Amino acid sequence: MTLIAILDDRVTNRNIFSRLAATLEEGAEIRAFGDPRAALENLAASDPDLVITDFKMPYMDGAEFTRRFRALPNGADVPVIVITVYEDRGFRLRALEAGATDFLQSPVDHQEFITRARNLLKLSKQQRLIKSRALSLEHELAASEQSRQALLRDSRERLAQVIDTVPAMISATDETGTYIFVNAYQANFSGVDPERCIGMDAVATFGPAYAARSRALDRLVFETGEALPAYEEEIIDRTGMPRVFLTTKSPLRDTSAKVVSVLTSAIDITERKHAESRLRHIAHHDQLTRLPNRLLLQQQLQRELARNRRGGRLFALHFIDLDRFKDVNDALGHQLGDQLLHAVAGRLRHVACESDTVARLGGDEFAILQTKVREPEDAAILARQVIESLSQPFGIDGQTLTLSASVGITLYPADGGALDELLRNADLAMYRAKADGGASFRFYCADMNQNVREAIRLEADLRQAVALGHFVLHFQPQVAVETGRIVGMEALLRWQRPGVGLVKPGEFLPVAEETGLIVPINTWVLREACRQAQSWRARGLPPLRLAINLSPVQFRRQNVFDVVSETLHETGFDANFLELELTETILMENAEASARTLRTLQALGVTFAIDDFGTGYSSLSYVKNFPVDRLKIDQSFVRNLKTDPSDTAIVRAIINLGHSLDIAVVAEGVETREQFTQLAAEGCDEVQGYLFGPPLTADDFAALIERGHTLPYLA
Repeated sequence: MTLIAILDDRVTNRNIFSRLAATLEEGAEIRAFGDPRAALENLAASDPDLVITDFKMPYMDGAEFTRRFRALPNGADVPVIVITVYEDRGFRLRALEAGATDFLQSPVDHQEFITRARNLLKLSKQQRLIKSRALSLEHELAASEQSRQALLRDSRERLAQVIDTVPAMISATDETGTYIFVNAYQANFSGVDPERCIGMDAVATFGPAYAARSRALDRLVFETGEALPAYEEEIIDRTGMPRVFLTTKSPLRDTSAKVVSVLTSAIDITERKHAESRLRHIAHHDQLTRLPNRLLLQQQLQRELARNRRGGRLFALHFIDLDRFKDVNDALGHQLGDQLLHAVAGRLRHVACESDTVARLGGDEFAILQTKVREPEDAAILARQVIESLSQPFGIDGQTLTLSASVGITLYPADGGALDELLRNADLAMYRAKADGGASFRFYCADMNQNVREAIRLEADLRQAVALGHFVLHFQPQVAVETGRIVGMEALLRWQRPGVGLVKPGEFLPVAEETGLIVPINTWVLREACRQAQSWRARGLPPLRLAINLSPVQFRRQNVFDVVSETLHETGFDANFLELELTETILMENAEASARTLRTLQALGVTFAIDDFGTGYSSLSYVKNFPVDRLKIDQSFVRNLKTDPSDTAIVRAIINLGHSLDIAVVAEGVETREQFTQLAAEGCDEVQGYLFGPPLTADDFAALIERGHTLPYLA
């Protein structure tokens, strides 16, 4: 039965390695030890086929354990795999000098563990088989001196037959380096007849370079009388292709224990090495874009840090985040999003230098390690090139898509000299660029830490507000210009932030949209506003149009028709008095699907207004193609209505456009009588702003309506 010994002072590792070892061969016996002293005592009385040991252990390390194990009578030829977390070459050399056969780097890749252990186990058994046959031959020779020559010939023939069936190169050489035995596998590999190999040396079969190396190792075996640890070597086959072999050399002795020849066995591990190379590539590269991943970027950054500590050169680390990329996935699907990420990777490769490292960190985040930097402006130039390149339209699957990117830059050594510090600084700078509106780059500066902490605290408080319902609604009247009567109201969100007070939406909605919290927030606004309006009607107050804003994020991520229809059903609010305010972004993105949703809601009686009209895409086609009932002139045009001829012309054009399409026009942000008078003169239908009342609490707004919903000075 095959015996495999596992040595590790950690129970978790012993259990993992024991389970993996049990898969190497059916029926194998696994012995696991936590104490190297106990392991040596047990193995001294056993005959193990493979030993796997950790390097760092109490009482003695893996190198000392290997040295003591090799000193055991049965420990000379048993393969020993040492597992170590240390990357320092010195630890491997110590274990090699102690007699280790192979190494594995912790954390251990399970497939690599199984492959290497199985190969060594196979090699060990082949060696034992060969030695067993040789020992059997010696016993037979000793049994009868009279038949010694005949038995020797017969045993050699039988041994040769067995060895010829082994899928490994096996040969024996004397002290002069001449072959005294070559098996069929090796003869076939070298393209020489097996019988002709006898008497040749390695120069004739594998060339002078291999022969010199092999001869030097043979001399070491003759001098020490000990087997050499397994080593990897590259050998060119007869077709000229390089192959990788795992080779061992062991002494062969005569009856007087004198070393008379060296047994060399070599297993072809080329496929295993290719598999290892593929695994390393997978472990260090992003599968979608084929760019280096975060792990490889960190390794490259660590090497650059080590190199520059000696030379003192500058380098820059760029973190790149695609602005609102999640919206692409939500609107167009992940398959198209993946194609877009692949195209982004190609553009980043194009703008970066050959010496730079372009990596994908995950999601829509990328990075560039820029090594040729003489001054900060060099980093700024690359950042501008990145932003410019990514701003050009992408043609993906028959669609034209546009992107923007936020870039954060940190410089070495000015911004720090540690890996984690530079990664964090680049991330902070990128966050600042994104917070400043995106499509820009920012260099790291020290005060960003405080700003980011505040942003993180804001997001955390906002999440708690969603969970605990720390929101309230205010209502602002909308007034008919012709009659002065209140004909509608807009529900406006406020956040009652603990320790801060009432917070207006401009201070937290950007974070809510970025994190997706806007979806549950807007759903709450819709339900609460409809519930409040319905309660007023139940009290006998006159019905008013209720205007509620929808976020583009909500429109993309939710089935808006289901949300609205369910809200109307739950609250009992009349759909004919509900008006949804949409941005131009909502209408322009996925226009066909948006139009279908609006028409199904229109069938229920819901009306629609375009909010902030004139500040978006400057496209009028959706005004004609969508069921729009009202255009809302943005307050930025109303503010300078009397003093800026351009704003006056824009307001007049919007009013004329609306009326020509039989669409009512509402002006926002009306604060003075002069603005109202001008709007009335231009033919505006409705107005809204502080001139007629600020946003009011539900109780104050109800009191305003109960006093009469005609504003006295406009009546």
